Amino acid sequence: MDIPDLAGRGLVLLGCGKMGSALLEGWLAGGLPASAVSALEPNPSPRLEALAREGLRLNDYPPEPPGIAVVAVKPQSMGAALPRLAGYGGGGTLFVSIAAGTPIRALEEAFGAGTPIVRAMPNTPAAIGRGMTALVGNDAAGEEGMRVAETLMAAVGETARLETEAQMDAVTAVSGSGPAYVFLMIEALAAAGEAEGLAPDLALRLARATVAGAARLAEAPDREPSRLRADVTSPGGTTAAALEMLMDEGDGLTPLMRRAVAAAAARSRALAG
Repeated sequence: MDIPDLAGRGLVLLGCGKMGSALLEGWLAGGLPASAVSALEPNPSPRLEALAREGLRLNDYPPEPPGIAVVAVKPQSMGAALPRLAGYGGGGTLFVSIAAGTPIRALEEAFGAGTPIVRAMPNTPAAIGRGMTALVGNDAAGEEGMRVAETLMAAVGETARLETEAQMDAVTAVSGSGPAYVFLMIEALAAAGEAEGLAPDLALRLARATVAGAARLAEAPDREPSRLRADVTSPGGTTAAALEMLMDEGDGLTPLMRRAVAAAAARSRALAG
């Protein structure tokens, strides 16, 4: 399924902040006409207003129930936002929610029994088309609903299906929150370089480029991270000296990351109630 195939279904986008805007731009770039979209956003950007002049319905509901409704509001706004779409519940409209911490059961309560719902968890690199989105749907969504949701989210990066919604907490902790861990790694690497005598701007430039370049190497499907690490580690060399610290079984990076991800996953479970 391609993005243009969704045009005939009609699409309502509830919330057009950073993530909602990234999705909208991805759909438009993929061939979805602006006239197929109704965007509900209390604080529209100049870009949304420009798109409204090209046919997008801005803060105006479509004349017919849409085939798809994407919920892209912040979790704290869900209580006030969901009633705006409640009339589309019951089976005719597929709901795709990217609101963190809102489980499918809460959406089913809001929209009614028999409503097809897919819960998706994208991350912030979606803003540049390099996102990673995990998806899981209820029984009413079925295979067709999942394929539609995958098409929508593939406009901003990769997608992966989950076996159960229970895995969403781990996804949140790994890929949802993960970009922040990488940004902290850049900060820490730059600070360490500065401590060794590098100028702050040079240390940051080196750290940023190193992490970005290493990430590009790691994207190749035939290159396992462990193999890439071994390739740059000479016995008794400088990298080996650093890895001896980072790979300490008690205080190294791996046990620290396990504790960090566990803390994030626990918080995700608590927020979901």
